[in-house]
Amino acid sequence: MQKWFLVSFLLLGTYTHAQIQGNVTDKNDKRLAFVNIYIENSFIGTTTNDNGDYELDFTKTGRFTLVFKFLGYKTLKKEVNIQQYPYKLNVILQPERVQLNEVVIKAAENPANRIIKATIAKKKEIQAAISAYKADFYSRGIFRIKDAPERFLGQDIGDLGGGLDSTRTGVLYLSETVSKIDYQYPNKFKERIIASKVSGDDNGFSFNAASEVQFNLYENTVEMGNKVISPLADYAFDYYRYTLEGVFYDSHKNMINKIRVKPRRDQDNCFNGHIYIVEDQWTIYASDLTVLGRVINNPVLDTLKVQQNFNFLPKEKYWMLATQSIDFSYKFMKFKGNGRFTAVYRNYELQPKFTPKHFGNEIVKIETNANRKDSVYWEKYRPIPLTQEEITDYIRKDSIQYIRKSKKYLDSIDKKGNKLKPLQLLLGYSHANTYKNTTWSIDTPLLSLGYNTVQGWNGDFSFRYTKAADENYFKFWQLGANLQYGLSDEQVRATGRFTYKFNNVSRPFLTVEGGTQLQQFNNSPPISSTLNSLFTLFAKENYAKYFENTFARVSYSQEYINGLRIYTALGYQQRQGVYNTTNHSIIAYDDKSFSSNNPIDATNYVYAPFANHHLWKLQVRASIRFGQKYHSRPNHKVNIPSPKYPLLDIAYDKAFAAKVSDYNYDKLSVKIRQQLPIGNKGESRYAIHAGTFFNEKPIAFMDQQHFNGNAIFIRDHENLSNFMNLPYYSHSTSGSFLEMHTEHNFQGFIMNRIPLLKHLKSHLVGGYKLLSTNQQPYMEWHIGLDNLGIGKVRILRIDYVRSIGGVYDGDAVLFSLKL
Repeated sequence: MQKWFLVSFLLLGTYTHAQIQGNVTDKNDKRLAFVNIYIENSFIGTTTNDNGDYELDFTKTGRFTLVFKFLGYKTLKKEVNIQQYPYKLNVILQPERVQLNEVVIKAAENPANRIIKATIAKKKEIQAAISAYKADFYSRGIFRIKDAPERFLGQDIGDLGGGLDSTRTGVLYLSETVSKIDYQYPNKFKERIIASKVSGDDNGFSFNAASEVQFNLYENTVEMGNKVISPLADYAFDYYRYTLEGVFYDSHKNMINKIRVKPRRDQDNCFNGHIYIVEDQWTIYASDLTVLGRVINNPVLDTLKVQQNFNFLPKEKYWMLATQSIDFSYKFMKFKGNGRFTAVYRNYELQPKFTPKHFGNEIVKIETNANRKDSVYWEKYRPIPLTQEEITDYIRKDSIQYIRKSKKYLDSIDKKGNKLKPLQLLLGYSHANTYKNTTWSIDTPLLSLGYNTVQGWNGDFSFRYTKAADENYFKFWQLGANLQYGLSDEQVRATGRFTYKFNNVSRPFLTVEGGTQLQQFNNSPPISSTLNSLFTLFAKENYAKYFENTFARVSYSQEYINGLRIYTALGYQQRQGVYNTTNHSIIAYDDKSFSSNNPIDATNYVYAPFANHHLWKLQVRASIRFGQKYHSRPNHKVNIPSPKYPLLDIAYDKAFAAKVSDYNYDKLSVKIRQQLPIGNKGESRYAIHAGTFFNEKPIAFMDQQHFNGNAIFIRDHENLSNFMNLPYYSHSTSGSFLEMHTEHNFQGFIMNRIPLLKHLKSHLVGGYKLLSTNQQPYMEWHIGLDNLGIGKVRILRIDYVRSIGGVYDGDAVLFSLKL
């Protein structure tokens, strides 16, 4: 099998079909990459690869004009008379003479500003003119790594899937995509991927789809992980300075303006580079723009460069995107490298008639056999020839994958990885059978070691076993068990859990679980075990309050239709109170003692805030994502929330058959959340949660509605729905309630404009929080700085909080880390 594959791949170099082939160089014989090549007055085109080689798939014979277009060089037209294929044509491009004429030099107004203003004024008209189109799309992506370390964080790196050579340098990822795309103004898009290839993975699907690289400079912002201000944004002059570096004429006698774009402030989310504008038509001819990794909040990325080339149809007077390349370099800790995504748009069909139902919520669909195309298919439909580096990577990885997927090889890797090391006796051990898609692991108490006043020192011993039906774990079952022991209360508590995932499309989960566990009254919980342990030991503050719950529960969840997921659970619970069993702290305080485990009365060390009891509980949750888009893959669905619409959660809880009749209750609640991008002014987000208990009565305290407060100077959860300065359990209620959280992150809109402070590269954040129950309303205003840190590590946030109403707890300054 391996020999057959290698021979068939090597034969690709001799396989030919109807195409025009050649290379493109400059006058010094330098190979030119990313040259745009197309048949004049058509959308049949391609681009050169990194070696300057090209292949243009074309079947007709006769006389044609080939156009070679490359920024910085004169556009070359070659008349050809093709009678048979393959047809060989090598060309040499001459440097373009870009110059300023005397009238422009003497202009009173900055001529670049005039051009940009005219383009901004016309951009909506330009976009609306091309109201719909179909096109063929091809993309190739490659990630390279240089001098990769042999070990990282104590783990062997290996050869990264066979991509590294003896110098620890090579290709991490190589893939290709062929798809058909449909577009309708202003924002309807649909893509059907018909071929996908990943080097070394016959079962893989490439992620370089057209939907991921729709970079439209006519829009105000361009999405690149973070919104980058376009040089043609309505407010672009607030962010950019423009310089006309010169003009030249294309092959259609259009005058092209070469304009340098430069950010006014280094910290702004802006591009740096050149944009080429067609005089009088005020459309984009080409772009060559770079953005820094820190600008798009990507600490791994150094730079990202986007080049676009547009082709002109004289009859329709349309400029359509023909080629696009995205070059990037990265450096993080010991890892560094670069890569490129190259895309070709061709065979445009302008103004097709789409039916009203043609566009829906499905943005991308990958056909079932997309990753089963053979080498003959790729040789025919690949518009950009492979480089020697890429050919070598395909041969190496696609041949060794047969070895590395064999039982013998996988067992040998597992044998090495499963070898028990001394440190694993302390930290835990995991074991894998990769060929059978099974794993099991054991976690030791050392990793979960904690301290609280109910258990004293405590830790968990847990076990998990997982069996998957496929290597991607799209369908699996898992069995787990957990034992917890406290040294002070000398209690062992055990729980068990079984989970079955049926598929990765609607993602149905069935879970059966039960046992005895210690849990906080607020099951969110309001403070983590780690932080509570630290404050208990060193500040003698025991904020976490617990009760013991013996339970059995079965639950099921599934996405029934796109955007609607329903969760149901039915369970039995037996609850009883627990109490402090230790008074130990590392730092002793003569004037300070621990509070009781009763969250209602800190001085009540004898009674729990509820009577011991049992009950049954039914829970039903419906989560609705309005306007949710999605990508379809074979046996897989990727949901994409819409920023235009909120997420709505509706919950109904019913407790019945309680030992204490007052503990039966019904509760209905609604939660709505949304993130709202506000163009260049940052992003707002809000969360509103409201609900009521029917037949209001003094139900068990753990079933009341609790609100996540905070009593320490560290924000334990960097979560919008947490109050920053609200005492724990101060507003818990069994009546009606309303809580509202709003926050706006200005990102760089304000801080980047303030002298000296702009060098912090921080983001100004402000917000308001409201809580209304049967008590006096409680409010918080907060203002702070986010994105603080050193260099690429920017994980710190600082907030000043002002609290008013209810149990007034004054002002506070809080710190939080985004880890």
